[in-house]
Amino acid sequence: MIRFVVAVALFVGAGSVAGAQTLLRVGDQKGNSQAVMEAAGVLKDVPYKIEWKEFAAAAPLLEALGAGAIDTGLVGDAPFTFAAAANIAVKAIAAIRQSREGLAILVPEKSPIKSFDDLKGKKIATGRGSIGHQLILAALEAKGWTASDVKIVFLAPSDAKVAYSQGSVDAWSTWEPYVSQEEVLFKSRRIMTGEGLTPGLSFEVARPEAIRDKRDALADFVRRLAAARAWSLGNVNGYAESWGKLMNIPPAVAVNWLSRAKIRITPIDDSVVAGEQQTIDLYVRSGLIRQKLEASAIVDRSFAAAIAKGAGL
Repeated sequence: MIRFVVAVALFVGAGSVAGAQTLLRVGDQKGNSQAVMEAAGVLKDVPYKIEWKEFAAAAPLLEALGAGAIDTGLVGDAPFTFAAAANIAVKAIAAIRQSREGLAILVPEKSPIKSFDDLKGKKIATGRGSIGHQLILAALEAKGWTASDVKIVFLAPSDAKVAYSQGSVDAWSTWEPYVSQEEVLFKSRRIMTGEGLTPGLSFEVARPEAIRDKRDALADFVRRLAAARAWSLGNVNGYAESWGKLMNIPPAVAVNWLSRAKIRITPIDDSVVAGEQQTIDLYVRSGLIRQKLEASAIVDRSFAAAIAKGAGL
Protein backbone atom coordinates (compact mmCIF):
# COMPACT_ATOMS: atom_id res chain seq x y z
CA MET A 1 0.00 0.00 0.00
CA ILE A 2 2.83 2.38 0.95
CA ARG A 3 4.63 1.61 -2.30
CA PHE A 4 1.41 2.37 -4.22
CA VAL A 5 1.01 5.76 -2.52
CA VAL A 6 4.63 6.64 -3.21
CA ALA A 7 4.27 5.59 -6.83
CA VAL A 8 1.18 7.78 -7.20
CA ALA A 9 2.99 10.69 -5.56
CA LEU A 10 5.90 10.31 -7.93
CA PHE A 11 3.55 10.14 -10.91
CA VAL A 12 1.69 13.28 -9.83
CA GLY A 13 4.98 15.04 -9.17
CA ALA A 14 6.30 14.10 -12.57
CA GLY A 15 3.10 15.36 -14.16
CA SER A 16 3.45 18.67 -12.32
CA VAL A 17 7.00 19.11 -13.55
CA ALA A 18 5.93 18.34 -17.09
CA GLY A 19 3.05 20.78 -16.71
CA ALA A 20 5.39 23.48 -15.47
CA GLN A 21 7.41 23.09 -18.66
CA THR A 22 4.37 23.66 -20.84
CA LEU A 23 3.72 27.14 -22.23
CA LEU A 24 0.10 27.82 -23.13
CA ARG A 25 -0.25 30.93 -25.30
CA VAL A 26 -3.73 32.32 -24.81
CA GLY A 27 -5.35 34.96 -27.00
CA ASP A 28 -7.76 37.26 -25.18
CA GLN A 29 -9.71 40.46 -25.58
CA LYS A 30 -9.47 42.98 -22.76
CA GLY A 31 -11.89 42.31 -19.95
CA ASN A 32 -12.62 38.77 -21.06
CA SER A 33 -11.08 35.44 -20.00
CA GLN A 34 -8.10 36.72 -18.04
CA ALA A 35 -10.23 39.26 -16.19
CA VAL A 36 -12.84 36.78 -14.98
CA MET A 37 -10.25 34.11 -14.14
CA GLU A 38 -8.21 36.54 -12.07
CA ALA A 39 -11.32 37.85 -10.33
CA ALA A 40 -12.43 34.30 -9.49
CA GLY A 41 -8.96 33.40 -8.20
CA VAL A 42 -8.57 30.33 -10.40
CA LEU A 43 -5.10 31.21 -11.75
CA LYS A 44 -3.18 30.98 -8.48
CA ASP A 45 -1.92 27.39 -8.77
CA VAL A 46 -1.67 26.81 -12.52
CA PRO A 47 0.91 24.02 -13.09
CA TYR A 48 2.03 25.41 -16.46
CA LYS A 49 2.88 28.84 -17.79
CA ILE A 50 0.22 31.02 -19.40
CA GLU A 51 1.33 33.71 -21.83
CA TRP A 52 -1.56 36.09 -22.41
CA LYS A 53 -1.78 37.98 -25.69
CA GLU A 54 -4.43 40.67 -26.05
CA PHE A 55 -6.30 41.43 -29.27
CA ALA A 56 -8.76 44.19 -30.20
CA ALA A 57 -11.19 41.76 -31.84
CA ALA A 58 -11.70 38.14 -32.84
CA ALA A 59 -10.43 38.46 -36.41
CA PRO A 60 -6.81 39.34 -35.52
CA LEU A 61 -6.90 36.74 -32.74
CA LEU A 62 -7.83 34.06 -35.26
CA GLU A 63 -5.17 35.30 -37.67
CA ALA A 64 -2.59 34.90 -34.90
CA LEU A 65 -3.89 31.42 -34.13
CA GLY A 66 -3.70 30.46 -37.79
CA ALA A 67 -0.13 31.74 -37.94
CA GLY A 68 0.84 29.69 -34.89
CA ALA A 69 1.43 32.69 -32.63
CA ILE A 70 -1.10 31.49 -30.03
CA ASP A 71 -2.53 28.12 -29.02
CA THR A 72 -6.06 29.01 -27.95
CA GLY A 73 -8.47 31.91 -27.56
CA LEU A 74 -12.11 32.90 -27.21
CA VAL A 75 -14.07 34.14 -30.23
CA GLY A 76 -17.67 34.49 -31.40
CA ASP A 77 -19.30 31.91 -33.64
CA ALA A 78 -19.36 34.29 -36.61
CA PRO A 79 -15.60 34.94 -36.89
CA PHE A 80 -14.92 31.30 -36.03
CA THR A 81 -17.07 30.24 -38.98
CA PHE A 82 -15.27 32.60 -41.37
CA ALA A 83 -11.91 31.33 -40.14
CA ALA A 84 -12.90 27.71 -40.66
CA ALA A 85 -14.24 28.55 -44.13
CA ALA A 86 -10.90 30.19 -44.92
CA ASN A 87 -9.21 26.87 -44.07
CA ILE A 88 -7.52 28.17 -40.93
CA ALA A 89 -6.62 25.15 -38.84
CA VAL A 90 -8.85 25.71 -35.81
CA LYS A 91 -11.20 23.63 -33.67
CA ALA A 92 -13.81 24.68 -31.11
CA ILE A 93 -13.10 22.91 -27.81
CA ALA A 94 -15.65 24.60 -25.53
CA ALA A 95 -18.80 26.63 -26.03
CA ILE A 96 -19.79 29.87 -24.32
CA ARG A 97 -23.51 30.46 -24.00
CA GLN A 98 -25.18 33.68 -22.94
CA SER A 99 -28.38 35.60 -23.40
CA ARG A 100 -28.69 37.15 -26.83
CA GLU A 101 -30.05 40.37 -25.35
CA GLY A 102 -26.55 41.83 -25.46
CA LEU A 103 -26.16 41.36 -29.21
CA ALA A 104 -28.11 44.29 -30.57
CA ILE A 105 -28.66 46.95 -33.18
CA LEU A 106 -28.45 50.31 -31.45
CA VAL A 107 -29.73 53.75 -32.37
CA PRO A 108 -29.09 57.03 -30.52
CA GLU A 109 -31.54 58.10 -27.84
CA LYS A 110 -33.17 60.81 -30.00
CA SER A 111 -33.12 58.90 -33.29
CA PRO A 112 -36.49 58.75 -35.09
CA ILE A 113 -35.77 55.09 -35.87
CA LYS A 114 -38.05 52.84 -33.81
CA SER A 115 -37.61 49.41 -35.36
CA PHE A 116 -35.54 47.48 -37.87
CA ASP A 117 -38.16 48.32 -40.52
CA ASP A 118 -37.08 51.95 -40.27
CA LEU A 119 -33.53 51.03 -41.27
CA LYS A 120 -34.35 50.31 -44.92
CA GLY A 121 -31.88 52.34 -46.96
CA LYS A 122 -30.02 53.43 -43.81
CA LYS A 123 -26.40 52.94 -42.77
CA ILE A 124 -25.56 50.33 -40.14
CA ALA A 125 -22.03 50.07 -38.77
CA THR A 126 -20.58 46.72 -37.75
CA GLY A 127 -17.43 44.63 -38.05
CA ARG A 128 -16.99 42.49 -41.15
CA GLY A 129 -17.51 38.86 -40.20
CA SER A 130 -18.46 39.78 -36.63
CA ILE A 131 -21.48 38.65 -34.64
CA GLY A 132 -22.88 42.12 -35.31
CA HIS A 133 -22.66 41.35 -39.02
CA GLN A 134 -24.34 38.01 -38.33
CA LEU A 135 -27.25 39.78 -36.61
CA ILE A 136 -27.82 42.07 -39.59
CA LEU A 137 -27.84 39.11 -41.99
CA ALA A 138 -30.25 37.17 -39.80
CA ALA A 139 -32.53 40.20 -39.49
CA LEU A 140 -32.53 40.77 -43.25
CA GLU A 141 -33.41 37.14 -43.86
CA ALA A 142 -36.18 37.20 -41.26
CA LYS A 143 -37.69 40.26 -42.95
CA GLY A 144 -37.34 38.81 -46.43
CA TRP A 145 -35.04 41.67 -47.40
CA THR A 146 -31.82 41.52 -49.41
CA ALA A 147 -28.39 42.83 -48.45
CA SER A 148 -28.97 45.88 -50.66
CA ASP A 149 -31.94 46.98 -48.55
CA VAL A 150 -29.56 48.44 -45.96
CA LYS A 151 -26.09 49.96 -46.24
CA ILE A 152 -23.64 48.03 -44.12
CA VAL A 153 -20.57 50.06 -43.18
CA PHE A 154 -17.77 47.77 -42.03
CA LEU A 155 -15.77 49.32 -39.22
CA ALA A 156 -13.72 48.14 -36.26
CA PRO A 157 -15.47 48.77 -32.90
CA SER A 158 -13.48 51.90 -32.10
CA ASP A 159 -14.18 53.42 -35.51
CA ALA A 160 -17.82 52.33 -35.41
CA LYS A 161 -18.21 54.09 -32.08
CA VAL A 162 -16.91 57.35 -33.59
CA ALA A 163 -19.10 57.08 -36.68
CA TYR A 164 -22.15 56.25 -34.58
CA SER A 165 -21.53 59.08 -32.11
CA GLN A 166 -21.00 61.62 -34.89
CA GLY A 167 -24.09 60.54 -36.81
CA SER A 168 -22.15 59.27 -39.83
CA VAL A 169 -24.17 56.05 -39.58
CA ASP A 170 -27.76 55.57 -38.49
CA ALA A 171 -27.28 52.49 -36.34
CA TRP A 172 -24.63 50.23 -34.86
CA SER A 173 -24.90 46.44 -34.75
CA THR A 174 -22.62 45.41 -31.93
CA TRP A 175 -22.09 43.24 -28.87
CA GLU A 176 -21.19 43.45 -25.21
CA PRO A 177 -19.81 45.38 -23.47
CA TYR A 178 -20.37 48.03 -26.15
CA VAL A 179 -24.15 47.58 -25.99
CA SER A 180 -24.34 48.12 -22.24
CA GLN A 181 -21.87 51.00 -22.42
CA GLU A 182 -24.05 52.80 -24.96
CA GLU A 183 -27.26 52.04 -23.07
CA VAL A 184 -26.05 53.04 -19.62
CA LEU A 185 -23.79 55.98 -20.45
CA PHE A 186 -25.43 57.42 -23.55
CA LYS A 187 -29.07 56.22 -23.39
CA SER A 188 -28.89 54.43 -26.75
CA ARG A 189 -31.82 52.20 -27.59
CA ARG A 190 -31.82 48.58 -28.76
CA ILE A 191 -34.23 48.23 -31.67
CA MET A 192 -33.38 44.57 -32.27
CA THR A 193 -31.48 41.88 -30.39
CA GLY A 194 -30.21 38.45 -31.29
CA GLU A 195 -33.00 36.73 -29.34
CA GLY A 196 -34.70 34.26 -31.66
CA LEU A 197 -32.38 35.15 -34.54
CA THR A 198 -28.89 33.92 -33.65
CA PRO A 199 -27.56 30.93 -31.68
CA GLY A 200 -25.78 33.16 -29.15
CA LEU A 201 -22.63 31.06 -29.17
CA SER A 202 -18.98 31.85 -28.68
CA PHE A 203 -16.16 29.34 -28.60
CA GLU A 204 -12.87 28.63 -26.91
CA VAL A 205 -10.88 27.54 -29.94
CA ALA A 206 -7.50 25.90 -30.32
CA ARG A 207 -4.96 24.87 -32.91
CA PRO A 208 -5.01 21.13 -33.71
CA GLU A 209 -1.31 21.01 -32.77
CA ALA A 210 -2.09 22.42 -29.34
CA ILE A 211 -4.90 19.90 -28.85
CA ARG A 212 -2.40 17.17 -29.66
CA ASP A 213 0.69 18.45 -27.85
CA LYS A 214 -0.76 20.50 -24.97
CA ARG A 215 -3.94 18.57 -24.22
CA ASP A 216 -3.46 18.41 -20.44
CA ALA A 217 -2.83 22.15 -20.19
CA LEU A 218 -5.77 22.95 -22.45
CA ALA A 219 -8.11 20.69 -20.48
CA ASP A 220 -7.02 22.29 -17.23
CA PHE A 221 -7.42 25.77 -18.71
CA VAL A 222 -10.99 25.23 -19.92
CA ARG A 223 -11.85 23.64 -16.57
CA ARG A 224 -10.63 26.76 -14.77
CA LEU A 225 -12.37 29.06 -17.24
CA ALA A 226 -15.65 27.17 -16.70
CA ALA A 227 -15.20 27.46 -12.93
CA ALA A 228 -14.51 31.19 -13.21
CA ARG A 229 -17.65 31.80 -15.24
CA ALA A 230 -19.69 29.72 -12.80
CA TRP A 231 -18.29 31.86 -9.97
CA SER A 232 -19.20 35.06 -11.79
CA LEU A 233 -22.87 34.06 -12.03
CA GLY A 234 -23.13 34.20 -8.25
CA ASN A 235 -20.92 37.27 -7.83
CA VAL A 236 -22.22 39.72 -10.41
CA ASN A 237 -21.76 42.89 -8.36
CA GLY A 238 -18.29 42.00 -7.11
CA TYR A 239 -17.10 40.93 -10.53
CA ALA A 240 -18.69 44.00 -12.14
CA GLU A 241 -16.76 46.23 -9.78
CA SER A 242 -13.39 44.62 -10.51
CA TRP A 243 -14.15 44.50 -14.25
CA GLY A 244 -15.15 48.16 -14.24
CA LYS A 245 -11.85 49.14 -12.64
CA LEU A 246 -9.89 47.08 -15.15
CA MET A 247 -11.71 48.61 -18.11
CA ASN A 248 -11.98 52.09 -16.57
CA ILE A 249 -15.73 51.93 -17.11
CA PRO A 250 -18.44 52.59 -14.47
CA PRO A 251 -19.46 49.33 -12.76
CA ALA A 252 -23.09 50.05 -13.72
CA VAL A 253 -22.14 49.14 -17.30
CA ALA A 254 -20.82 45.75 -16.22
CA VAL A 255 -23.83 45.11 -13.96
CA ASN A 256 -26.15 45.85 -16.87
CA TRP A 257 -24.21 43.44 -19.07
CA LEU A 258 -23.46 40.59 -16.68
CA SER A 259 -26.81 40.44 -14.94
CA ARG A 260 -28.63 39.73 -18.20
CA ALA A 261 -25.89 37.84 -20.06
CA LYS A 262 -25.58 34.90 -17.64
CA ILE A 263 -22.36 33.79 -19.35
CA ARG A 264 -21.44 30.15 -18.86
CA ILE A 265 -19.01 27.67 -20.36
CA THR A 266 -20.54 24.44 -21.66
CA PRO A 267 -19.22 21.29 -23.33
CA ILE A 268 -19.54 20.86 -27.09
CA ASP A 269 -22.73 18.81 -27.44
CA ASP A 270 -25.37 18.18 -30.10
CA SER A 271 -27.15 21.47 -29.40
CA VAL A 272 -23.91 23.41 -29.82
CA VAL A 273 -23.14 21.66 -33.09
CA ALA A 274 -26.67 22.41 -34.32
CA GLY A 275 -26.26 26.08 -33.39
CA GLU A 276 -22.96 26.34 -35.22
CA GLN A 277 -24.49 24.65 -38.26
CA GLN A 278 -27.22 27.32 -38.17
CA THR A 279 -24.55 30.01 -38.43
CA ILE A 280 -22.75 28.20 -41.24
CA ASP A 281 -25.95 27.75 -43.22
CA LEU A 282 -26.85 31.44 -42.81
CA TYR A 283 -23.51 32.48 -44.31
CA VAL A 284 -23.86 30.00 -47.17
CA ARG A 285 -27.34 31.33 -48.00
CA SER A 286 -26.03 34.88 -47.79
CA GLY A 287 -23.22 34.05 -50.21
CA LEU A 288 -20.52 35.10 -47.77
CA ILE A 289 -18.92 31.69 -47.68
CA ARG A 290 -18.94 29.27 -50.59
CA GLN A 291 -17.55 26.27 -48.82
CA LYS A 292 -20.29 24.16 -47.25
CA LEU A 293 -18.95 23.23 -43.83
CA GLU A 294 -20.11 20.54 -41.47
CA ALA A 295 -20.11 21.88 -37.93
CA SER A 296 -19.27 18.44 -36.56
CA ALA A 297 -15.95 18.56 -38.44
CA ILE A 298 -14.71 21.78 -36.83
CA VAL A 299 -15.40 20.97 -33.19
CA ASP A 300 -13.66 18.75 -30.65
CA ARG A 301 -15.88 17.17 -28.00
CA SER A 302 -13.07 15.54 -26.04
CA PHE A 303 -12.83 18.33 -23.43
CA ALA A 304 -16.40 17.79 -22.20
CA ALA A 305 -15.45 16.13 -18.90
CA ALA A 306 -13.02 18.91 -17.93
CA ILE A 307 -15.59 21.60 -18.74
CA ALA A 308 -18.36 19.83 -16.85
CA LYS A 309 -16.13 19.47 -13.83
CA GLY A 310 -15.24 23.15 -13.81
CA ALA A 311 -18.82 24.29 -14.34
CA GLY A 312 -20.11 21.95 -11.65
CA LEU A 313 -22.39 20.14 -14.09
